[in-house]
Amino acid sequence: MKQPIEIQRILLVRTDRIGDVVLSLPMLPLLKKKYPNASITVMVRPYTRELVEGHSCVDDVILWDEAKSVTDYVLLLRQRAYDIAILPYPRFNLALITFLARIPVRVGTGYRWYSFLFNKRIYEHRKDARRHEVEYNLNLLTTIGIEQNGAPEFEFSVSDKSKLNIEKILRADGIQRFVILHAGSGGSARDWSIERFAQLGDALHTDLQMNVVLTGGTNEKELVFALASKMKTTPVNYTGRFSLQELAALFQRAEVFVANSTGPLHIASIVGTPVVAFYPPIIQCSPMRWGPYTEKKKVFAAVNTTCELCKGGPCTSNVCMDQITVEQVVQGIKELLR
Repeated sequence: MKQPIEIQRILLVRTDRIGDVVLSLPMLPLLKKKYPNASITVMVRPYTRELVEGHSCVDDVILWDEAKSVTDYVLLLRQRAYDIAILPYPRFNLALITFLARIPVRVGTGYRWYSFLFNKRIYEHRKDARRHEVEYNLNLLTTIGIEQNGAPEFEFSVSDKSKLNIEKILRADGIQRFVILHAGSGGSARDWSIERFAQLGDALHTDLQMNVVLTGGTNEKELVFALASKMKTTPVNYTGRFSLQELAALFQRAEVFVANSTGPLHIASIVGTPVVAFYPPIIQCSPMRWGPYTEKKKVFAAVNTTCELCKGGPCTSNVCMDQITVEQVVQGIKELLR
């Protein structure tokens, strides 16, 4: 009779974006609980490394480099002799690498043409948005006998060094109570317009007597500069200035974090900051799947009634997102602050 494989090494492959990595974090404690003696490696892109490298369940991190070949990664994974590979983000090259590396258990979707490369498959269409992304990720683990009981666990520690750095900067800039506006989404969703964000920033500064801090990625500096130029009051612009750890420390200090559907929104959620989020009327982008995983939230979702443009691809109209008014958002923020 064939003996069961003793699980010693587990690989979680998550080579996509910030929010995707954050919403996969609850998989890690479940894997460690099921296989307490196994080492767990996470494969991520360099810019999301800070989200996982300090996690108590993570023993090693592999950085995904597009410049490297399939062969490079096959040789690396063979050398490390993983017993299980889990791919919440299914891509052909990633599936092929785990297959050629001869990893005995390979977990992934059953709905891709290359799903034959997985031998533990889940049959769910994520594009239907019937569940939250966290739940889709955790459902993958049911294929290897792991069930989620209770609330998902998000472990993410903000370093003391990052907290001290942020406190020094805030003190030097004379900032105490503040709200963060994060107007970009990196193209992951339809966005609330920068004109509305500017009006919101002015309203919060005037009505609530709070500083307005603007954040964004290094590739969003032009967008955030345009937003700042449309405000009548003067915001503090920290776009592209901080590491992910420092951003998390900044978010943690904010009274409220306001954003489109984007990865930093999920960081703000897991560090405990109340969040306000905007979503377009597109099923794949809905808050049912991508909403902030916290009780401290106000979610505004536009409704598609007449626009024929909401079918994917670049949006040439702000009709749908402009349904969300500045007055609604201000009221929502006041409710969160209470």
